[in-house]
Amino acid sequence: MSPSDKPLVWLHGEIKTPPFSKAARIEAGYLLRLLQKRQAVGMPQSRPMPVVGPRCHELRVRDAAVDWRIVYRLDADAVVILEVFSKKTRATPKAVIAACTRRLREYDRA
Repeated sequence: MSPSDKPLVWLHGEIKTPPFSKAARIEAGYLLRLLQKRQAVGMPQSRPMPVVGPRCHELRVRDAAVDWRIVYRLDADAVVILEVFSKKTRATPKAVIAACTRRLREYDRA
């Protein structure tokens, strides 16, 4: 990691095999690395999540049997990982949104 790269701050979740397939884990790692290097990741791999908060986004990682989501916020000094979950419906579950906003409040307060 270069000194100019942003660190990943994990507030919740992890990416490991299983439950991620090896290919999905590699893709997730690659996308997170791009974010660390301050490179823009846009659709279809990432989409804004303003319902969670400012500068919040959702990485989309397709796997063989499930679609994974990684909710994150881009801060000036870090990439803050809020949640990693498998998405089974079109809408993001309200419990996930509530947990992410709560984690952000606690992180910003600390």
